[in-house]
Amino acid sequence: MSFFKPAVPSTLPKGAPPVRHYLQFTDFSTEEYGYLLERAAFIKQKFKTFQRHQPLVDRTLAMIFEKASTRTRVSFEAGMYQLGGSVVHLTTGDSQLGRSEPIEDSAKVISRMTDIVMIRTYEQSKLERFAAHSRVPVINGLTNEFHPCQILADIFTYIEHRGPIAGKTVAWVGDGNNMANTWLQAAALLGFHLRVSTPSGYEVNEITAAAPASMGAGSYKTYADPMEACAGADLVTTDVWTSMGFETENEVRRKAFAAWCVDRKMMAVAAPKAIFMHCLPAHRGEEVEAEVIDGPQSVVWDEAENRMHVQKALMEYLLLGKQ
Repeated sequence: MSFFKPAVPSTLPKGAPPVRHYLQFTDFSTEEYGYLLERAAFIKQKFKTFQRHQPLVDRTLAMIFEKASTRTRVSFEAGMYQLGGSVVHLTTGDSQLGRSEPIEDSAKVISRMTDIVMIRTYEQSKLERFAAHSRVPVINGLTNEFHPCQILADIFTYIEHRGPIAGKTVAWVGDGNNMANTWLQAAALLGFHLRVSTPSGYEVNEITAAAPASMGAGSYKTYADPMEACAGADLVTTDVWTSMGFETENEVRRKAFAAWCVDRKMMAVAAPKAIFMHCLPAHRGEEVEAEVIDGPQSVVWDEAENRMHVQKALMEYLLLGKQ
């Protein structure tokens, strides 16, 4: 006599949206971003007025970190708990993607035990391999190539402070890194103008970003002089000169980037109502002057908080679809 019934094949719940991943900014359409940004505003309003919003009760988020994090961990973890779900936190020592076990095997196991996965790692290819074998949505918490959740938060913050971003001018000053790549993709989809100024040898990888050939309603232009890039800009934004994983280049980069510190002169030539953003952590006196990041044009603290709100909207959308 058997004590067990035959196992029921695991399938998506009836009416559930098909599995979608968020690996780079181009994974969603312009219309989907319109919905996500409005939904994030709704969710933030609930949070600010102490109204419970828990559509993800009994859902579990797995967070896998190969790169250390403060804002990514706190924003995703607090956000998932606020949505009624729970969190499993895995660090490099716990998981070691592709080292102690093939990435494909890790994906198959973890996605059978959790409902959604966030990964913060080095190569985008690792993320893509995991997603290809995952039965649940996978979110890019940051890779060397892209940082879509941060740019989603930045755009939400701009809209919150200044209204629609379409037709506006964004100046990126500094390294042509994952943030710059993602800004290119966002400009193509959302129809704003992007100016990029980097030192020679640190330009945006246009092939990686895959945006200039399909800029759509947006535009993209490079500037050798950061002052020219900032002239008349509605938003000036930057990042650290040395991203995680490139620490051995620190001294060389400090010399190369010396003229790319966002200072009061750059903000003075920007549009009268221009705002400043930085994804943090910031090094005052390097990529940004203290008087700028701590000054009246800076919205970095709202920007940091908004990571949580847009990611809550993102997780809700990936798991439940439009509400």
